[in-house]
Amino acid sequence: MKKGGILLINDLTTNDDFTIKKSEHQGLKPLNKEKRILFQHFVKFLKGKRFSESTVTTYSGFVQNFLRFTTNKSLSELNENDVRLYIEWCVGTLNYSVSTHRQMVSSLKHFAYFYPACSINVEKIHMPQKDKRLPVVLNFNEVLSLLQTTKNLKHRVVIAMLYGSGLRVGELISLELKDFDFKRLQLHIRNSKGRKDRYVTIAKSIFPLIKNYYNSYSPKKYFIENPKGGKYSASSVRAFLKQSCKLANITKRVTPHTLRHSYATHMLENGIDIRYIQELLGHSRPETTMIYTHVTKKDLQEIKSPLDSIVTKLSLQDNVNKKLTLS
Repeated sequence: MKKGGILLINDLTTNDDFTIKKSEHQGLKPLNKEKRILFQHFVKFLKGKRFSESTVTTYSGFVQNFLRFTTNKSLSELNENDVRLYIEWCVGTLNYSVSTHRQMVSSLKHFAYFYPACSINVEKIHMPQKDKRLPVVLNFNEVLSLLQTTKNLKHRVVIAMLYGSGLRVGELISLELKDFDFKRLQLHIRNSKGRKDRYVTIAKSIFPLIKNYYNSYSPKKYFIENPKGGKYSASSVRAFLKQSCKLANITKRVTPHTLRHSYATHMLENGIDIRYIQELLGHSRPETTMIYTHVTKKDLQEIKSPLDSIVTKLSLQDNVNKKLTLS
C-alpha cells in the first residue's frame, strides 16, 4: 500500500516465488520515528536504482522487518551480528527457503551500502548457495487434465496462456489488450524481468477460448482484470491453480512458474532450438535456459545403458540363445 508517495509493507510482500505474510511478523514492534524516516529514504533509494516494483516491495519488506527486529538498537549501532540474528530468526522461525534467504541477504546488503553510518560489514553477511534442484514439469496429459478440470472460464484462459506462451505470472497479469497481435500470432511482453521487452507466440488452439473469454468478461484495459477493475492478483492465480491441481489429481507441487517450465521443456522435446527458447523465455544468459536440457525425456530415452549394449553383444555372439536375459 502507498501513503503519501511512500511504500508501506502492511499486508503482503510478494513476487513469483514467495509471499511474506503480515501475520508472520506480528510479534515485531513498530518502527520508531528515526527508523521510519530512514526506511522511507531507503525505499526512494531502491526506486532511484530503477529496480522493478516487485523488487522494491520485496527488498523494502525485508529491511523494514529487520529494523523492527532490532527496535532496541540505534541505527548507528546496527552491525553484522544483528543481521545474523535476524536471518537466523527468519530461517528458523519462518522456515524461509534458500531462494527467499538469498533475496533477504541481498536486500540487507543494499541497506548497508545505502546507510554506511551503520556498523554492518557487508563482507561478513553470508550468502547461501542456490539450490540446484531441477524444475517440476507437468507431462502433456497433466496439462490437458488441468485445463479440462478447470471449469471457470477466466481461470482456464489464465492456465492456457501461462503454458501456451511460457509467461511469468507477473507478465500475464500485466498484459494489456493492446499487446495482442493475432495476425502475427504474437504477444508483446513489455518491461519484463530486467526491464526488457520481447515477443512471444500465441497458441492458435486457444483462439476460441480467448474469444469466448473476451465476450464473456469484456475486459477494459488489462487482459485479465480484477472484478473491481485493475490488475488481477498473482495470489489469486496461485490459489485457483492449486485447487485445479487437486481436481485433476496432480500431486506435484505446481505453481504458475511450473507451467512456464513445462512449456520450455516440451518445446525442447519437440525439437525447437534452445536459442529460440531462450529468446521466447526472455533469458539473458543461455545457461539459464540450459537447465531444461536436464529434464527433457526425449534425449534421455534415446541414451542406451552400457549394460544393454553388453547384453546385446553377448546375445549376438551366442548362436544357441539369441535372446540372452539377466533373469
